[in-house]
Amino acid sequence: MEKVVSGIRPTGNLHLGNYFGAVKSFVKMQDEYDSMFFIADWHSLTTHPKPEDIQQSARTIMAEYLACGIDPKKAPIYIQSDVKETLELYLFLNMNMYLGELERVTTFKEKARKQPDNVNAGLLTYPTLMAADILQHRAVKVPVGKDQEQNMEMARKCARRFNHIYGVEFFPEPQNFYFNAEAVKVPGLDGSGKMGKSEGNCIYLRDDDKTITKKVMRAVTDLGPQTPNSKKPEVIENLFTFMKICSSPETYAYFDEKWNDCTLRYGDMKKQIAQDVVAIVRPIRERIEEYSANKELLDKIAREGAEVARESAQATLREVRRIIGFREK
Repeated sequence: MEKVVSGIRPTGNLHLGNYFGAVKSFVKMQDEYDSMFFIADWHSLTTHPKPEDIQQSARTIMAEYLACGIDPKKAPIYIQSDVKETLELYLFLNMNMYLGELERVTTFKEKARKQPDNVNAGLLTYPTLMAADILQHRAVKVPVGKDQEQNMEMARKCARRFNHIYGVEFFPEPQNFYFNAEAVKVPGLDGSGKMGKSEGNCIYLRDDDKTITKKVMRAVTDLGPQTPNSKKPEVIENLFTFMKICSSPETYAYFDEKWNDCTLRYGDMKKQIAQDVVAIVRPIRERIEEYSANKELLDKIAREGAEVARESAQATLREVRRIIGFREK
């Protein structure tokens, strides 16, 4: 079976963007591929989380992974910092990357703009740590959101460059995997193009029904359609995109027709979206609460996942050291 790996940073609760952009793909892939999923706690250091938050945040993501349907018996789940081999491969890959190409990465430029007083080396080399996470398992597919496409290209570049420098065909070039035909980008309900923690526009998988409804009803709109079959402005297109993701095709078609004949009432549309989102989130939230109450189980799953991940990474590192010319340990 083809090997698959992916992870999420523990910088807060998972939201619908994470769920539709990545986690839903994880659940699908565990039955079809040799899958492994991790919690990227080292990556979270690029924004300096408080030390006391790291372990609890990792448990939170673990509970959410399980609640979304990831089965650790099918796909091991591990915490990134439990696999020290990742750092050694990270070092080797950094030696083959150039400052200019890392500085041109869009996510680096965006983060540097948002946190100008904390443009750290980890932020700059984020793509090579992500590449190490993937290549240490010689994964061939990685479920990612649209915002990670450039980082995935950097991971492929790391694989190609290693193979070229050492004259081998050791690392496969990992390919993006999408649950749908293309990457799912869940829009924010504040009129922005993307749901994200930093934008403060998220519907979290832990949100209760009342909170979800309140957030949806505050969604940004305009005066409504003025001309039949007119083009939707961006804020309204985002709302329809949200409905396309969370509602049935019939529901989407109904409200789309209402737009085209200028009879759409945004209040009705928002109520429908809220109802459909609640139907998605409520059972997940209930399972999250159940798993979160069992810390012993969460820690056991993390330990067992780390054992599998380290065995995979150690096998890769033995070959990498031999190829480069270092003494085997």
